[in-house]
Amino acid sequence: MNDTLNSADKKLLLDLAREAITATVQTGKLNMQQVTDAKLSVPQGCFVTIKKQGALRGCIGNFSSDKPLYQLVQEMAASAATRDPRFYPMKEADLAEFELEISVLSPLSKISSPEEVEVGKHGLYLEKNFSRGVLLPQVAVEHHWDRETFLNQTALKAGLKKDDWKEGADLYVFSADVFGENNP
Repeated sequence: MNDTLNSADKKLLLDLAREAITATVQTGKLNMQQVTDAKLSVPQGCFVTIKKQGALRGCIGNFSSDKPLYQLVQEMAASAATRDPRFYPMKEADLAEFELEISVLSPLSKISSPEEVEVGKHGLYLEKNFSRGVLLPQVAVEHHWDRETFLNQTALKAGLKKDDWKEGADLYVFSADVFGENNP
């Protein structure tokens, strides 16, 4: 994982994400900004979360990418604003007040036991049959979940029954460098 992102890198990524959302909502297309910083040019997975008055407004990401991080952040920001199926696409009026959070991800690591999940450290990716669900590490913390609740909620997010993770599911963990406009 790219643990070397400093506050200037994080601010630049947040600015790029905000510009990507604004341009996409106003013009219908993403105006990709270019960045030359080597640290931000490393291919790496990320999720971009949009919140409005503290409530989720959109969240989309990729675990891995062959694109540079700065590019994926812009694409995921535009997608979170306009393509998250849980919400209507953002309109110009929605640009007035929203907060951004970016989660830069480590690679997925398959675990052999649910006991390996550490709430507060790990995000969770669950796969069973054709169902998939993911929750970022901060979700369990924000909701004060214990390990079992985190696993149950990830199964529900995958469209499964809450305890379907107990048998026949593949579990993966990942960590994230999480930063936002309110917590850089």
